[in-house]
Amino acid sequence: MRYSDIEFYVLIGLALFTVWFIIDTVRYYYGQKRQIKHLHRFAREGESDAQVALAKRYQKGNMVRKSCQNAIFWYQKAAFSGDERGRSYFKKFLENYYNGGNKDKC
Repeated sequence: MRYSDIEFYVLIGLALFTVWFIIDTVRYYYGQKRQIKHLHRFAREGESDAQVALAKRYQKGNMVRKSCQNAIFWYQKAAFSGDERGRSYFKKFLENYYNGGNKDKC
């Protein structure tokens, strides 16, 4: 086996890896978008776990545009539906946001 043959197989391997990586990344992206779509649906239906998860995503900007208003809206919905975690996150969020916290940053 010649040195150029090894280079050829390495290049083929790298090309296959690159194609696999791109396909897997696109599949992950669309899976995350589908998960957010389902979170929105469940949150609108009143499921408090989905409301808290969606609020966290909005607060951190995880696969959605970062929005303090949307985060506080979903934390508030979870808190008013009786979810204890939602109530504690809502309370912490309000304390950080309104009591001397940076209003530009969630």
